Amino acid sequence: MSDKEEIKVEPKEGEGESSEKRLFSTQDISDIQKKLEEEVDKDMKEKEDSPLETEAVQEEASGEETAEAFEDKIEKAMEKIVADTAGQDTGDSGRGEPSSAQTEKPESASSAQEQKTVQKPAQPRPAQKAPVTYNYPRPSAAQRAIRAGSQVTIQKPKKRSGKALKIAGVAAAMVVVAAGCVYGAGTYYFSNKFFVGTSINGLDCSMKTAAQVEDLIAQKVEDYSIDVKTADQGDQSIEGSSIDYKYVPDGGIQTLLDKQKPYEWVKGFFEPSTYSAEENISFDENKLKEQMLSLNCAKEENQVAPENAYVAFQDGQFVIVPETQGSMLDETKALQALEDAVSDSKTEVDFSKLDVYQKAAVTKDDPTLQATLSECNNYTKASITYTFGDQTEVLDGNTIKDWLQFDENGQFVKNDDALKQKITEWVAGLAQRHDTLGSSRSFTTTSGNTITVSGGEYGWQINQSEEVNQLFNEITTGQTVSREPLYSSRAATYGPPNDIGSTYIEVDLSAQHMYYYQDGSVIFDSDFVSGNMSYSDRATPTGIYSLYYKKSPDVLRGKALPGGGYEYETPVTYWMPFCGGVGFHDANWRSSFGGDIYLTNGSHGCINLPPSKAAELYNIIQTGVPIVMFY
Repeated sequence: MSDKEEIKVEPKEGEGESSEKRLFSTQDISDIQKKLEEEVDKDMKEKEDSPLETEAVQEEASGEETAEAFEDKIEKAMEKIVADTAGQDTGDSGRGEPSSAQTEKPESASSAQEQKTVQKPAQPRPAQKAPVTYNYPRPSAAQRAIRAGSQVTIQKPKKRSGKALKIAGVAAAMVVVAAGCVYGAGTYYFSNKFFVGTSINGLDCSMKTAAQVEDLIAQKVEDYSIDVKTADQGDQSIEGSSIDYKYVPDGGIQTLLDKQKPYEWVKGFFEPSTYSAEENISFDENKLKEQMLSLNCAKEENQVAPENAYVAFQDGQFVIVPETQGSMLDETKALQALEDAVSDSKTEVDFSKLDVYQKAAVTKDDPTLQATLSECNNYTKASITYTFGDQTEVLDGNTIKDWLQFDENGQFVKNDDALKQKITEWVAGLAQRHDTLGSSRSFTTTSGNTITVSGGEYGWQINQSEEVNQLFNEITTGQTVSREPLYSSRAATYGPPNDIGSTYIEVDLSAQHMYYYQDGSVIFDSDFVSGNMSYSDRATPTGIYSLYYKKSPDVLRGKALPGGGYEYETPVTYWMPFCGGVGFHDANWRSSFGGDIYLTNGSHGCINLPPSKAAELYNIIQTGVPIVMFY
């Protein structure tokens, strides 16, 4: 029996007026009552177990007016049932008078049992179609009496607050049914639409179909442009329309929608979904390249080439000058970066933060450049101080730096031959500045005359080949030294006024007299006979010389003859050479010296001395003493 089952008694077909006045038996009432009790019991059990009862209690106050109205309907239905079955007058004039045996409402189950059955109750009128919801408690004593077959007057049940709970339960059930309908409708609705709270590529796609989402993406694409940031030329933009930029659907949005489970549509209100879908974009790469090349940063006049790091000499040492970046684009890299950004629908690309500019081939951290720096500084830390008496000359990094070779990238090129050539050239200059061998000198004679003496074999002369090798070793090992050059010829002093000093031999060929000065004082003098002026090849040479050595005794020999032997062979006791085969020696075959003997009866070129003077000179002369020869 449903909650709103109608109770209606229809007259049977063929029954007349008497049928309408038929009295319901106790069994009939019992059957009806039993059915009502079973439904009430079932309903009560369901409501007791249902959690909706609590909600019904909470809603009792708000639904009180509705419950009261519904209860009134129940009461009226119950009154009618009682009146129809017990024969009581409900107040309707059409139903006839009640019997003399009036039925009173029992106070208890025992009073109900004592009442007599009405013999001829009024025939009940057909019941109006009114749905009745029954909410009865457990069977009372009166109800049990009816079941036992006694004729009783049914007492109308009292109102209970539990009725509101039952009605609230019915309302809740209706809400559940309504909710189920909404849920089903939502499932159907979202079978081809994205849930509420769905975002794809930053676009709100709530309750939109795949086609509508693709339209949104296409609209966004229509207004596409990309800003290009550069290192030194500001920002410029490329419009999507200039490169035929457009969206080409590829089914990716539909794939996302297909993965959505429509029956989970409620989740969208509580758990927003964010998706990243690949936007299938197409554009003209050639037009994009044209647009890039038209940017200020790509114009030739605005591009500065990078410069390599290099080694430079600053403040007495080599240092690395860092590379400069420049602003010259690497077109291939720049175009690739731009294509990638456009393909990803990015609205900005910053060239200054990307590897799109041409780089210096050599950076300050380049290992080879660091090694170059170390090697160069090793060369240039060499310092050689040359001493020339009281004078000095320094060779250091300021000069050496110019002897090192570097390639176009600033890398040091080690070339020993080239370095040695530079050293050779420098040593030759050093010799030119300081060599005095064979040079002209101002000289003051014993007679007080100041003359210029040129030629000879005396003076300073650097041994250039040996000096080059020594200097190369000192530079490449970074040495710091102070020394004289390596000489092939030495003088007595460095001057001033000249390198002759105060100890020397003065030979006046015109006066045919010689003087030996030691520390400025004459310690020896003598007449002599020089080379015979009658023969051009026998004249005694002029210039400044120094004593090679001295030997006693010795044999003087002339030129070797073709057939063997020599032009002459003359034994001497004292031999002191200073210019090739020319020297001082004793001449015991002469009886006189000085004067003009040399003009016609001179020697082969040597200085002939009296034997005693030759012996005296031999004993005091020192190897290397300067010998000044002049006319």
